[in-house]
Amino acid sequence: MKKSTRNMLIAGGIAFIGVSALAAIHNYSSRYLMKFALDREGPKKTEKEKEKIMSLSDFSEILERAMNAASELESTQSEEIEIEAFDGITLVGHWYCPENPKRVIVAMHGWRSSWSQDFGLIAPFMFENDCAVLFAEQRAQGKSGGEYMGFGLLERYDCLSWINWVNERMESRLPMYLCGISMGGTTVLMASGFELPENVKGIISDCAFTSPHAIWKHVVESNFHLPYGIYNAAARDLCKKKILFGSDSYSTLEAVKNSEKPILFIHGTDDHFVPIEMTYENYKACTSEKRLFVVPGADHAISYVIDKEGYEQTVKSFWQDLEKDI
Repeated sequence: MKKSTRNMLIAGGIAFIGVSALAAIHNYSSRYLMKFALDREGPKKTEKEKEKIMSLSDFSEILERAMNAASELESTQSEEIEIEAFDGITLVGHWYCPENPKRVIVAMHGWRSSWSQDFGLIAPFMFENDCAVLFAEQRAQGKSGGEYMGFGLLERYDCLSWINWVNERMESRLPMYLCGISMGGTTVLMASGFELPENVKGIISDCAFTSPHAIWKHVVESNFHLPYGIYNAAARDLCKKKILFGSDSYSTLEAVKNSEKPILFIHGTDDHFVPIEMTYENYKACTSEKRLFVVPGADHAISYVIDKEGYEQTVKSFWQDLEKDI
């Protein structure tokens, strides 16, 4: 064999090994990212990765308050509810109902969080204002069934199931509001695209992202400092394989263009997980009655903590204006 031919074969072999190694690394990292995003049982170090991308490590005092409030909410007397989702999995919720409620709230928590942690701090405000509340446990989290989270793509249907459950449970159809934080905020916005019952008076969305594709792109590029372009196709395919929806198959932008319900958008200016620009996009796309409440200096999902008075007044005004003719 000629020396030049042999050198070409060696070079070709090295190149092949290099390409194969890169392909293997890409395949592994894509699967890791999607497991982290969607799977009930995420990869090891899931909590550390979550703290890293959500920039919560600097808010130990707020986290401690949230956890104490979560414990108090869990110890408050309630009824644990089970329903069947559209795809057959079991969904669990917690029903709090005062003697003479004025309105009902369906509350949807965020990604890799819990009903009590996300709503523990604001729950007393809801109860003091005579709200019956259905705190849902999102699919593939807590006690609810399912192996994969859907980043709103699946949960919007679950939200609809909870609305129907409440209306079947209550003797009279009280004014109802859909309320969500983070992925829960995206869930209720995506649900706004459905033809909702008449007694659903409004939607409150706190720090929602616009789509799975958009938030994954932001997190990969801004928090993991990786080029999302090389993962986009794999993420879309893996997402579709796991939950039967592509990561870009639906968005809050599409939903709010078709929504007929008033929407209150809430976001903090210093959100390092879901950029406030996503709420600005949602607000701009919304064609129904809409309001915007921005909290200067608030990071992800802590607008209520940073401006409790302003947050409560904004929500109360929203309720009062929508219920004035009832």
